[in-house]
Order: sequence, then structure tokens, then C-alpha cells
Amino acid sequence: MRKLSKIEKKSIIILAISGICILLGLLAHLANKYWQNLTIQEAGHLLKQMAKGHTMGFGAEMLFTVVIPLIVIIAGIIVLYNYAKKHRRRRNMVNMTLVLSFVFVAIFGSSFVVKHSGIITAFGQGNSFVGDHYVSADDVNLTFPKKKRNLIYIYLESMEMTSTSQKNGGNFKQDLIPELTALSKKYENFSGKSDQLDGAYSMPGATWTMGGLFAQTSGLPLQTAIGQNAMYSQSLFFPKLTTLGNILDREGYNQMFMLGSNCTFAGREAYFKTHGNYQIEDYVAAKKEGEIPQNYHVFWGYEDQKLFAFSKNKLTNLASQNKPFNFTMLTVDTHFPSGYKCPLCKDEFGNQYYDVMACSSRQVASFVKWCQSQSWYKNTTIIINGDHPTMSSAYKKAVQPGYTRKTYTCYINADAKRETNNTRVYTTMDNFPTTLAALGVDIEGNRLGLGTNLFSKTPTLSEVYGYSAEKKALQRTSPDLLKLEPIADVEAMKQFQFTDAHRLGHSDTMSVEKVKGKTYKVRISDFKHYKIVVNMNAKASTNPQFLTPTVQSKMKCVDPETDTYEGTIDLSKIKGKECYIEVAYEDPELCNYPLNRMKVTL
Repeated sequence: MRKLSKIEKKSIIILAISGICILLGLLAHLANKYWQNLTIQEAGHLLKQMAKGHTMGFGAEMLFTVVIPLIVIIAGIIVLYNYAKKHRRRRNMVNMTLVLSFVFVAIFGSSFVVKHSGIITAFGQGNSFVGDHYVSADDVNLTFPKKKRNLIYIYLESMEMTSTSQKNGGNFKQDLIPELTALSKKYENFSGKSDQLDGAYSMPGATWTMGGLFAQTSGLPLQTAIGQNAMYSQSLFFPKLTTLGNILDREGYNQMFMLGSNCTFAGREAYFKTHGNYQIEDYVAAKKEGEIPQNYHVFWGYEDQKLFAFSKNKLTNLASQNKPFNFTMLTVDTHFPSGYKCPLCKDEFGNQYYDVMACSSRQVASFVKWCQSQSWYKNTTIIINGDHPTMSSAYKKAVQPGYTRKTYTCYINADAKRETNNTRVYTTMDNFPTTLAALGVDIEGNRLGLGTNLFSKTPTLSEVYGYSAEKKALQRTSPDLLKLEPIADVEAMKQFQFTDAHRLGHSDTMSVEKVKGKTYKVRISDFKHYKIVVNMNAKASTNPQFLTPTVQSKMKCVDPETDTYEGTIDLSKIKGKECYIEVAYEDPELCNYPLNRMKVTL
């Protein structure tokens, strides 16, 4: 084989750099074209998934906006390179390509930064906004009524006011969620005298599920030193905070959190256990209690149709006890990219995601109607809120330019009266004190966390500073908020993916057995699920840090009771006398989590 000359080596390096710049520019162009108002949290999540090779539901957009243009550009560069080489202009052509690629990435990259608020300020120095405005529940008087009210708090996955009709303040000509619209119009959404339904802004730190749950019960954005969904690794979750769950626990409430997925995901179990000692009724509990078969699994666990059916039994039991209750539930069917279509869903809109939203609307309304028929309803407040706006790129594309997306909001049978008829400007953090007010609690100063009691005349921080200014302030890291988060070992978490000793659900029962030739059987069992397993994979590499696995294969669950998985892997591509075999699994968001690793001599 002919050795490359110095100029050829240099040309290859420069053209490779140019190609990387062009790819980054095209990716920025994709973000500019399909994702509006992208937050730093969403940007980080999407980039991580794209780096893993996952399309996250936008494969066609990726193909036509990035892949095909990249192939055409590279083909053009190759043609020009050969032409320049023939005419002895190779050096000029290569240098010009590098300059143009820098210009290309600069144009689209700067446009991405400018268009998507939060990308610049999120990396800025921390500020004192949280410290200046935070009101601890321990520092104010909270006076409960003599007869304490029950609370049913329903978090609707990715549900927005956007999905209602234009005449009601939504984005669509035809109402996708007519039953939810009717509930919000009949009861309270803080739109005042306006016919347009109102909803809450999701601030930075509250644009994904765990962030949304945290914001609505603590009045704060979720900022952590170890990543937005990494709190599953911690036994405690912001233990210094006093949240809604803590307050109701002190007041003698029975508390339950029910959901159709694994509660350990993103630290939800740790949060609700730390703050209120909630009884957890999740996907895992449903299997243990015989509500679903051991091998049952759809979407994230089990569907909302079952969630609402199981909830009625749980509520009936809670209501029979001589204590007030807080029953909190989280739906899942409307999760992006296109939701889960259950047997109750109808073909109404020619769009699965819209059909699933419509189905969710009917199920929620039916559940509320059932609650209202119960003897305990008179002394019960029902609060329904979207946890955050949807991350579905297809849904975002359907939203009209300039439309302001807000979460769905509805307060039913609240023991509070509005002190103003003005349309409120508020965020999901304002739900914290407003929930207590809806239970008839008198709140000294009408503020908790960064939230404001919306039934009062007290202005919200969004009304004082403006939504954009508050959002900009919360995009920056808050040293005051991070002080409330004692992480057991931050450095260990940062190195988590490269160590063997600090694994999620670490299992000591991994085994590797030679089957034939260089084919090996891999088996693992008895590990604790911290997330829902979508794919279990066996991987092999000669690199102990597994930066780039050489081969991998899927494993199958052979015993659900002991969480035992088996699979075979062909190591014929491995060069050398030894390698490392690792077992790892993927969650519903296609994030990869190693479990265990073994060194194998071939």
C-alpha cells in the first residue's frame, strides 16, 4: 500500500475537521428548524441521545436535514478535491474548505444560541435570585382549618393548555382535550374574567417530569450537581427542603404516590419518601400486589387505563381511614414522542399523539366524575396540572409561531376564593402555596419557595419581574439552591460510567460461559431495577473503560421474578487474548446504564 505524503495527511486532517464543523452546523440547523424555545435541559438530553445514535422520534427530519445534506456536501468536497489535485490547487482548496466550514458552523451555531433562550445564560455565573426571593415553609405560619381537607393531585404527563381550541386560548382549531377544557372552564385556572384559559409557565429546572414534580411541590427549580435525572442514585433528595409532602405529613395526612412506571426512575421514590414518607404504588408494586401479571409491560410499565382503575380502589381504602389523605398520581400515556395508544383510544385526528391526548382527556374527566360521586368528595380538593410541556418535536411544529405554551391547570372544589379577577401570570412553582391555599390553609405572606398563592392579590415573581426576566435569572446556576442538595459523593457520580464499584443496581451474579468457538453465553440476575429495562445488552471491548464497545448483542429476560437475563455474544471480532464483557441496560429514554463487567480470557 502506498504511503501517504505529508500534504495528503494534512489534507485528510483538515478535511476531517471541516466535516465535523459541517455536521455541527447541520445539527444546529436541525434544532433551529424543528425545536422552538429549546431549554438547556432539553438540548443536553437530545444531544446525548443523538450521540448514541437514537432518533427520538425525528428520524425523517434527521435524514433530510442532516444526513442527506452531509452526504451531498462531502461528495461535492471529494469531487472538488480531485479536481484541485489534478490542477495542483489542492492546498488552496483544502484551506478554503476549512474556512468555509468554520463560517458554516458559526452562522448556524450563533443562530441556534440566539434563538434558543437559555443556552448562553445557562453557562453564566451563578446569581442570587433564588437566595433573594426564596421563602422557606419553616419561616412562615401555616394555619390549617379545623377540619382538614383531602387532596387529590393529578400530574398529567406533558399536558398543555396549547391542546385546547383557539377560541378557548389554545393552538388548535379543533379541541384535542374537550373534557379537560370543560373542567378548567368550570372551575379555576386563574384566567380571571377572560374567556381564554390560563396555564403555568415551566421555568428552567421544571421542563421534564422530575423537575415538574419538584417545582410544583417545593416552589423551586430542580438544579443538581449530578444531572437532572441522576437523583436515583441518592438515598435522600434535597432533605433540607420543607415541601408540600413534609407539611401534610406533619399535619397527619396519609400520603400515597401512584404511577404506572418504576418510581425509582429519576429519583422519584427518594423524593417522595424523603418528603412526606409517601406510600409508593408503582409498576413494581402492582406486580407484587397481583394487580398485573409478572411479565406485563407496555410503554413505561402499565397504561393509564389501569392507573385510573387501580386508583379508585386505593382512594376508597384511604377514605375509609380516620385521617385526611393526599393521593398524588402521575399519568404516562401522553409521554413523547407519540404517546401510548390503549384500547380506549379512538381514531379521531389522524395523529396518534392527538388521539392519545383526547383519550387521556376522557379518562381524567371520567375519573373526576367518579370522585365527585363519592361521599368523601365534599371535603376533597382535586388539582390537575400538566407536569411540563411536551418535548415532542412533531407537536411543537404544529404550534403557531408566537404562541405561548403553558401547562394545563385546573383547581376543583378549592376551599379558597380569588381576591382578584385579573388574569395571573404564573409558573408551576406557584402551585406549591396555591395547593395549600386550595386546602383552606392560611399562608402568612402568601409566598412559599419561589411561589405565590394565586388565590391572593400578592403578585407572583413573574408579575413583578416579567416572565422573561425570571426565566433568564433561573437559567443560571444558583449557589443557594445547590447548598440545599447534599450529594453523598459528587466526584464518584461524575466518574460513575467509568467505574466498576459504583454501578446502578450492581449485581454479583453475572456469569460468562463459553458455548462454542468464540461464542459466549452471558447471564446476569438479582439486580435492583433503578429504571425500567427496555433493552438489556451484552457488550465486549478490549478497552476496560468501554469507550467504544467492539461488539454487542441483546439479552432476553428468562426469569422475571429474579430479574435474570441471558444472551450470547460472538467475540470473533475481538483481536487479542483477552477482553471485557459488560452487561448494560437502556431505559425508556434510551439512556445506557452499566450493571457489571467481567474480564474474559479468549
